[in-house]
Amino acid sequence: MTKAQLFGKPLADGVTRGVRAALTAWAATEPGFQPHLVSVLASDDEASRVYVHSKARQAERLGVRFTVHDLGAKTTQDRLETSLQELSRQTDVHGVVLELPLAPDLDADAALRHIAPCKDVEGLTPANLALIAAGREAEALLPPTPRSVRFLLREVLGDDLRGRRVAVIGPGRTVGRPLTFMLNNRGVTVTLCNEYTRDLRDVLAPQDAVVVAVGHAGLLRPEQVQPHHVVIDAGINVTPGGVVGDAVPDLPVRAQTPVPGGVGPLTSALMYQNLVRAVKLQRGERVE
Repeated sequence: MTKAQLFGKPLADGVTRGVRAALTAWAATEPGFQPHLVSVLASDDEASRVYVHSKARQAERLGVRFTVHDLGAKTTQDRLETSLQELSRQTDVHGVVLELPLAPDLDADAALRHIAPCKDVEGLTPANLALIAAGREAEALLPPTPRSVRFLLREVLGDDLRGRRVAVIGPGRTVGRPLTFMLNNRGVTVTLCNEYTRDLRDVLAPQDAVVVAVGHAGLLRPEQVQPHHVVIDAGINVTPGGVVGDAVPDLPVRAQTPVPGGVGPLTSALMYQNLVRAVKLQRGERVE
């Protein structure tokens, strides 16, 4: 069987060209204007730092101002929320990212309420998630990782996903929960699983695709999948041997995204596309 490696970079390149065009247009009409993205860290999570470094490299390539606001793993909830409020009020800050997971003593749900929805380039504030759940995606800033997953599914399954069956393993805030609504908004029948789902092989057998986003290396194994499956691996795990996903590499399936190189590059590009959209929203301009 010939399996397709489903890389995110070709799609990311197309998205990035659109971002560059917007930045070039601003530079031509508003000399000195530079969108400013701030990443807020409040943990010692290694995977979060991997994401931050990736965002910083992309920002430098695009010419976006990028700042890391590292509060440390011992920060308090009050300090975190105050920092997010201040960043949301600053007119020279156009996008705010709260890197998850937070330190164990911090409440992510409470903290995210203090990011202005129009600066929420990760699409995780209650306001943006509510719009997605209500089927009003056009009014929201969409979470880049779930959107990346949907892009990649369309590459293999076709632009029209109506009637497709997709299992999502991992009901997390950043991927699984919003993705479930975003797929449903496109007419997909979604089966939401977690790392404790029993008889996973039988649950997955009738699915067209499997998305795994738990943060558990090697969670999805060869005996659990079928040759017709498309596997989108949105997991990221830092191991002594490097960064790996949640799925065992080279599964006997129709197509699989590698880690790294699959979801990640497209997610990064879509986040910067969200930054462009965020600037327009803050200016009261029409967004598409």
